[in-house]
Amino acid sequence: MEQYTTHIKAKTGWFDIDLKELFRYKDLIWLFFKRNYTTIYKQTILGPLWLIFKPLISVLLYAFVFGNLAGLSTSGVPQFVFYLCSNALWTFFATSLTQTSSTFTANAAIMGKVYFPRLVMPISSVLTGMLDLGIQLAMLVIAIAYYSFNGYNFGLGWSLLLVPVLIFQAGLFGLGCGIIIASLTTKYRDLVVLVGFGVQLWMYATPVVYTTEIIPRKYLSVYMLNAMTPIIECFRSVLLGTKTLAWHYWGLSWIVTLIVLTLGVLLFSKIEKTFMDTV
Repeated sequence: MEQYTTHIKAKTGWFDIDLKELFRYKDLIWLFFKRNYTTIYKQTILGPLWLIFKPLISVLLYAFVFGNLAGLSTSGVPQFVFYLCSNALWTFFATSLTQTSSTFTANAAIMGKVYFPRLVMPISSVLTGMLDLGIQLAMLVIAIAYYSFNGYNFGLGWSLLLVPVLIFQAGLFGLGCGIIIASLTTKYRDLVVLVGFGVQLWMYATPVVYTTEIIPRKYLSVYMLNAMTPIIECFRSVLLGTKTLAWHYWGLSWIVTLIVLTLGVLLFSKIEKTFMDTV
């Protein structure tokens, strides 16, 4: 008969993340992903149709307030397409951040009863935002096809291959920021209140409803330290053909993204061992 030996030892280091174990729990990630959508839309009248109506309402509001009333430039791109493109990626990032930031507090009851890799929940939160993003991208493709049929040239080319890379980067950055906040909220509950407000302010510090053309050149380097700025600008450049200086800062945004993600994973790994004592 085969002999099996199980070694049980305490995890006390700063980077006790078992990626192989995390992969073995991929089915649990999928279950949490489905749970997230079930709890959001289960008792609603329109159900998943909100995935279409919410971005439409947001885009129309942006077009009316920022496009018509404020008169902000969209670099010659039709307003509806411009705001839909920006809103799609920003919503994905914001959803990843906000849902990940409540990982410990929202799931303390589950975590206190059974063991599983704690990173399962933040990852499932990021995947939850992927469905919203997919639907908005489908709407964006339809809008681009409509305007192209009516004579507008978006200048689409091989750079479209960068779209998954930019989406992946936005997800990593949202995950990193979210797990940092999730780790801190176990001790400082004030952050739970500030997250929603902070994300709204962050949106206005990111070129979601405007372009970086309005930023003075002397402040541009500091402004680009916000990793979402080059990501969204490059995303629009790829899909809508807008010209931007953000490509020069894309490498910098990757450095910021990886630093934030690394700090988040290290802090998460340290806090998850004792969070049940403070949550």
